[in-house]
Amino acid sequence: MHPTFDLGFTQLPAYFTLLMVGFTIAILWAHAEGMRRGIDGNSILDLGLLMLACGLIGSRALHVLADGQFWDYVHLCTAPEQVPALSMGAGLRCGSDEQCLAAGLGDLCETASGLCRQHRDCLRVFKIWYGGYAYYGGFLLAVPVGIWFLRWRRVQVWKFADIAGFAIAQGLVFGRTGCLLAGCCYGAPTQAPVGLTFPSHSPAWSKHLSDHLIERSATTSLPVHATQLYEALACALISAFCYWRYRKGPRFDGQIFYYFMFLYAVFRFSIEYLRADDRGLWLGGLLSTSQLISLPLLLWAGWCLWRGRAWPALAAAPTSAAAAE
Repeated sequence: MHPTFDLGFTQLPAYFTLLMVGFTIAILWAHAEGMRRGIDGNSILDLGLLMLACGLIGSRALHVLADGQFWDYVHLCTAPEQVPALSMGAGLRCGSDEQCLAAGLGDLCETASGLCRQHRDCLRVFKIWYGGYAYYGGFLLAVPVGIWFLRWRRVQVWKFADIAGFAIAQGLVFGRTGCLLAGCCYGAPTQAPVGLTFPSHSPAWSKHLSDHLIERSATTSLPVHATQLYEALACALISAFCYWRYRKGPRFDGQIFYYFMFLYAVFRFSIEYLRADDRGLWLGGLLSTSQLISLPLLLWAGWCLWRGRAWPALAAAPTSAAAAE
């Protein structure tokens, strides 16, 4: 766990920084591949920036409404003392309010405990740099807005979508690595060799303490599944596969995007069973919010892939040189 990057003159929140790095790489990769295929680069950049905004807004909204922390945001406005204090991570204790502010953990340092708290803040829900996102919320907002934008520009929607298939997956690799550094999205306790421990006052440590699995004197959490790394690896594999299929040539427009949607839903649905953080549970705790969303997306993508097998194959895509001519 390493929630901030210390640059000497300032500190950057690790999760949000890596999230922005992931978005940037995804947009630039999509732009490069689009130009190689003769697709308008300006439209890709414009779409990428629009998707960035939709991703942040949608994922933030789903996090607030469905990740089990809705009342924390309410209490920040009505009774901030009821919101749990946060740790600097890596065994560090805050010594001043400025340290908590720089780490994005609040604006009040409890010197007795070394933990950070937030003063009353009725606008916290809009402060996206503090983190708190649910990927599927951004996806569900970005897709319809992206389709509307591309149709408004009068360009081919699904040719753009195919590029997004491998680019989004690559961006998620950085996002999940940021989750690991922030200590969020942690897994359930495990005795397997792949288990990771998090320092005292981390989200996992606090959860184990509240469940009476450890004593307050414990310096680390119990070993837990590295679900952040599981998903980062899954997204890297999905990105590699989708890019390979894209370079080989999709059979029909949209095929690569549906591959991404199908594979991500499968991996996400499976990994959710290994997570133990607050992420919203439904149907008596049977399914998480992300699993509930994954199911219809998996079925839709699977049906589109099956239906596409009967369509005539596309002609070979032109190279950038041919497109220029």
